[in-house]
Amino acid sequence: METKDKILQQAIFLFARKGFAGVSMRSLAKAADISAASLYHHFPDKHALYLQAMHRAFANKATGFNEVWQSQRSDKAKLQLFVVKLTELMMADQDFQRLMQREILDADEQRMQALAQQVFAEQFEHLIQLNRQLAPEKDAHLLAVSIIGMVCYHLELRPLRRFLPEARPEHDDVGTIAAHVFDLLSHGLGC
Repeated sequence: METKDKILQQAIFLFARKGFAGVSMRSLAKAADISAASLYHHFPDKHALYLQAMHRAFANKATGFNEVWQSQRSDKAKLQLFVVKLTELMMADQDFQRLMQREILDADEQRMQALAQQVFAEQFEHLIQLNRQLAPEKDAHLLAVSIIGMVCYHLELRPLRRFLPEARPEHDDVGTIAAHVFDLLSHGLGC
């Protein structure tokens, strides 16, 4: 594994578990089994490393979403596929899920702005455009946030949800969650 890849892999892992403030460049160098000088050779500072780690963590998800946007499906079918892909990708990557939860809780304005503009903007814009096609009378931005939120909250609540009344093992199934969210959305949008 190349040094830069190794650093980014460790950065994703550590930022997900300890948050931005809880990770020092020195601890990251140690985790990657390299010198601090080598780390700074690849990344000028922690902020630059963090953004590249977020890009790396989101890169495979963006590829999955591009499959949705480039498909020749109806708008309703694209929304359904988006919900499935989002559920699959978030469930499959615990580190990314933790990373996002930590960042939202920390809510550092500079990092939030950088994430929004440099990592998530393109995919979010595609979702907004789809929402405009499906429900022109609705606020496309709020609808996009609600769609993402519905999926993500199911996954964030998973450790507690399984102990709540009437919980069943299939509630942790990607298909079950995606179908439930899509059903709520399609009824709410009237499509």
